[in-house]
Amino acid sequence: MLSAVIWGLIQGLTEFLPVSSSGHLVIIPAFLNELGFDVEQPSLAVSAVLHLGTLVAVLIYFRKEVASALHFRTDPEGRRIAIMVALGTIPALIGLPLAADLNRFQTTVSNVGWALIGTGVILYVGQMLATGHRLLASIKVPDAIFIGIAQSVALIPGISRSGTTISVGNARRFDPIEAARFSFLLGIPAIAGGGLLELMTVWDSGEFEPGLLAGMLAAALSGYFAIGLLLKVLGRIGLFPFSFYCLLVGSATVIVF
Repeated sequence: MLSAVIWGLIQGLTEFLPVSSSGHLVIIPAFLNELGFDVEQPSLAVSAVLHLGTLVAVLIYFRKEVASALHFRTDPEGRRIAIMVALGTIPALIGLPLAADLNRFQTTVSNVGWALIGTGVILYVGQMLATGHRLLASIKVPDAIFIGIAQSVALIPGISRSGTTISVGNARRFDPIEAARFSFLLGIPAIAGGGLLELMTVWDSGEFEPGLLAGMLAAALSGYFAIGLLLKVLGRIGLFPFSFYCLLVGSATVIVF
């Protein structure tokens, strides 16, 4: 249970902060093993439950937007959000057949380090482009498609989903906080789909244990905190701190491994 809680805290923080949760789930065990600790990456069962925990976090934090989208028949703004999220999800669905190859990418830890460096560069450029003031209500089909393509690129372990989508949102002249709002809403189908598929697999195999619910709770709480933290940082500082962090950690990973 303790390991599930620790992984839950890590997953919740790195899922929404633009530093790549998939990358950290690879490099943290690698660095700990390098220091002499015997630590493995979280199992499929743990990963499935943690994804559902982060899903709970984003659904609660953006409950008003989600409720609006669910009432798309009578709510014009909700209908626009629902359509744009659906369109933005298509590129990631097209990229799913490559998932097995991308998972093999992370077997070499240095690959993830290079991907984190790439995330750092993306965040730096994304912040340089953060000069727009568009609101989410003005989102159009090209915006959703371009941001959706950015999300599909984040299938590569070490590339941050929130980081790439927010950066492209900045490039499309959205206010950074508005870009983050769409990024998180766009992530709901991806997080839900991945988590539910993994959960079905582990449920059929009998690997699910009630103790994993503690990890799910940790992921939900830390994820909720991470969303609020990112929105505050975006409003005051921007993406630069996360860019420097990814460049530093990615470089250290490449040097060590």
